[in-house]
Amino acid sequence: MERIRTFIAIELDESIKDELTKLQEQLKGKAPQGSVRWVRPGGIHLTLKFLGNVPADQIEEIARALQKSCQGFAPFSLSCGGLGCFPNLKRPRVVWVGIQEETGTLAQLHKAIEENVAPLGYPPEKRKFSPHLTLGRVQKRVGSGDRRRLGELVETLEIGTLGQMEVRSVNLMRSDLRPGGAVYTRLAEVKLEG
Repeated sequence: MERIRTFIAIELDESIKDELTKLQEQLKGKAPQGSVRWVRPGGIHLTLKFLGNVPADQIEEIARALQKSCQGFAPFSLSCGGLGCFPNLKRPRVVWVGIQEETGTLAQLHKAIEENVAPLGYPPEKRKFSPHLTLGRVQKRVGSGDRRRLGELVETLEIGTLGQMEVRSVNLMRSDLRPGGAVYTRLAEVKLEG
């Protein structure tokens, strides 16, 4: 049975991707050489649920669960800004840009998705939902000195708000890992129509 690496995400406006590209360039110029594997800005999205390797014959069922999750949600707006690291600035593994959404709609949508895909064998995340855009992942072989310098760079860089966008749909995405980075394909799109 074919398995497809799948996740549920919000795709970003081009204007935000442009800002992320500029920010990455700025970071690349200052980060310790070769310390971070940067994500292609065209492939950055707001992941709501990573499903992993899904049996191909389950994709339609997951798309229906996503449809159900989105019922009653109208389009809403979110903004991107602020820079941070997971798990923390002292031991960065992931460099990210934060997502702000004041009304709580994003958190409610995330919760609805978790509840609707759980019966299909995708249990809810144990960690608290922390919406973010991954800019890059720190290479495993990076020494503690370079890690510390990267954390300090992220801490001192004031970036403010990169932009706002209207969320009008949520997508079921396929991720194919290739040597040049992941290639993403939209498998299903669910419009938010209130």
